[in-house]
Amino acid sequence: MEANIFLQLAGLFGLTVTIAFVMRLLRQPLMIAYIISGMIAGPLFLNAIEHGGGTFDTLAQFGVIFLLFLVGLSLNIAHIRHIGKVSAITGLAQVLFTSTIGFFILRGLGLEIVPSVYMALALTFSSTIIIVKLLSDKKDTETVYGRHVLGLMVVQDIVAVLIMLFLTTQASDIALSEALALIAVKALAIIGLIVVLTKFVLPSILDQVASSSEFLFIFTIAWCFGIASLLLWAGFSLEIGAIIAGISLGSSPYQSEISSRIKPLRDFFIVLFFIILGSEMSIGNAGTLLVPGLILSLFILLGNPFILYLTFRLLKFTRRNSFLAGVTAAQVSEFGFILIFTGVGLGHLTNGELPLFTIVALVTIFVSSYAITYNEQLYKFFRPIFNIFGADKLRQKEQASEIYDVWVVGYHRIGWKICETLAAEKKSFAVVDYNPKAIAKLKQRAIPAFFGDIADVEFLESLPFEQAKIIILTIPEADDQLTLIKHVRAKSESVHIVANLYHKNHLDELYQAGANYVMMPHLLGGQWMSEVLQHSPWTKKTFVELKKEQREEMRLRFTRADGEI
Repeated sequence: MEANIFLQLAGLFGLTVTIAFVMRLLRQPLMIAYIISGMIAGPLFLNAIEHGGGTFDTLAQFGVIFLLFLVGLSLNIAHIRHIGKVSAITGLAQVLFTSTIGFFILRGLGLEIVPSVYMALALTFSSTIIIVKLLSDKKDTETVYGRHVLGLMVVQDIVAVLIMLFLTTQASDIALSEALALIAVKALAIIGLIVVLTKFVLPSILDQVASSSEFLFIFTIAWCFGIASLLLWAGFSLEIGAIIAGISLGSSPYQSEISSRIKPLRDFFIVLFFIILGSEMSIGNAGTLLVPGLILSLFILLGNPFILYLTFRLLKFTRRNSFLAGVTAAQVSEFGFILIFTGVGLGHLTNGELPLFTIVALVTIFVSSYAITYNEQLYKFFRPIFNIFGADKLRQKEQASEIYDVWVVGYHRIGWKICETLAAEKKSFAVVDYNPKAIAKLKQRAIPAFFGDIADVEFLESLPFEQAKIIILTIPEADDQLTLIKHVRAKSESVHIVANLYHKNHLDELYQAGANYVMMPHLLGGQWMSEVLQHSPWTKKTFVELKKEQREEMRLRFTRADGEI
């Protein structure tokens, strides 16, 4: 069995790489390649993954969990308070509009009342997974429209949970009110526990485990799965649990490091998710269902952007942000398949609705993938039409990463003295260090500090090094410095970079990579001693004064730098 799964994985990824290569040459979104690979490998063509479906579904679910955990990790409580009202209004408005209008369209296409209700609800929800994946690829999750779209996706997920709860209670002896009360009590108890752990327990635990990147990685996965499982037990979905697990770590000083460690896992498993999604798409009776499927697809592709554009505009968003948010939600969700399968299981539906929904899913996912990828170009295309109504009087600021004039990489030994000087000169600076204790002490002194490994390119991508005036590296490892220097030089030639070496072995490499100057402490120490011998008398008093200065420096080092004052 293991060999069979391994061979299937090898074949799947071989097929996926081939199609992805073609898509890359054609400048198309790679997600399209993943879905096409799944369709080819699935029952529709090769039927190559039919026997391993359960295992593949589980692996794909890991991708969903990691993806949404990273979404939660990029949020924090203040962020949620800021976007909560807008997300609730836009999310509920879109659900009500799409389900109501969709129901009447379905009735007009000849469906009975119950199938129309199920299909209308299935069409209502946009795909959180697809939206998050494409926004992450575009690095738009932290933009104004990106943050609010992610918020309304969470609102949609909560509504979806309530719908599933209603359906399952109808098939059991438990009253809906009792089920809602039970799930509310469980949710409040778990969220209360998470808040207590996050505020009082988690910080000290993270300070201990962060000293080892491997330990931090394992702890993060355990925390993610544990919280997601608790929320699943409470009656919510694993997806909501994963987001809450991420939010609970979103305010941690180790957020950037955690994110960089989880992203490779996310990328591997999320590819499997889209392959499995493609393999499950069935288009039987496509000839008779093609026209109804295209009508419903057109409704989703035009109706969702329209209602969201209007809603965001009423909430005082700019035309651009309203348009980009609307375009992002123009597809159906994987939840639609779950809802239809549930309806079949309850005897409310036959299998005839599934091919129709599959056609809608194929069309909307493909079209919206391009729409999200090229949303800025689409907005520029439609902007002349918007301009007919006059200039946009609304303005919004993007919440960009804070820019610092100076980055000091490494606080211990050399770095602390540099920070003292920068603070005295009132310069804008931040520190990067891989020592949890150093980060904690810097936070105590209200000095911006980021925990992370500069050898990790994913971590480097999360910080705006290229927009600084000068970067000062005080760490001894030449390889790590080379990674950062090459990363920065690929984006900017104007930043001044000062590196650091304790020997000459890699001196030429650092200069060739783009360092403007390389400090060598033993040479600087020799130069300082030479100046003492040249300009100071060789008397006992001279060395007493030097000793006194040294002790004063050490006193500062172990009070300010170590946070003992």
